[in-house]
Amino acid sequence: MAQERDNNRPGGDRQRSNDRDRNKDNSRMGADSDFKEKVVAINRVAKVVKGGRRFSFSAIVVVGDGNGNVGYGLGKANEVTDAIAKGIDDAKKNVVKVPMYKHTVPHLMEGRYGGGFVLIQPAAAGTGVIAGGAMRAVFESAGIKDVLAKSKGSSNPHNVVKATFAALAKMRDPLQIAQARGISLARVFNG
Repeated sequence: MAQERDNNRPGGDRQRSNDRDRNKDNSRMGADSDFKEKVVAINRVAKVVKGGRRFSFSAIVVVGDGNGNVGYGLGKANEVTDAIAKGIDDAKKNVVKVPMYKHTVPHLMEGRYGGGFVLIQPAAAGTGVIAGGAMRAVFESAGIKDVLAKSKGSSNPHNVVKATFAALAKMRDPLQIAQARGISLARVFNG
């Protein structure tokens, strides 16, 4: 009798709608499951209230598929795990495509954001990722294997990550330049 009453009420079919939502979440996660997450920095923030201090956490996270797609996000919550989860969700919404040429960046580029200033230049095969902590996470997530990078200016990981993304966003894809100029890819680099 109680079962019949539940089905007659609006919203009585809750079990079926929950299954539908769960399937929607699984299909969405299937598309994003190839992203690898790297936590760049976790910051504890104290708010002074009447009873004492209330602590919360902020986390900056970088996600990437190792194939040129990379994004960053910021998550804030009362628990570290929740802050990281929120950061991952935010990072997946801000994914950008990074141009690469032979596992390195195509050309020299500078990036600025606030007090953060970064210099990125291509490196020969086998050099590895020579970069500071926050920049290293971005390059490894993007799949860049050989790069020389220097952070000049602020060491704040938020500004360094955003300056790195600014530099990567300004880079141009060598294949598109070759097609636009009507020349071969080798001639783009060698003149």
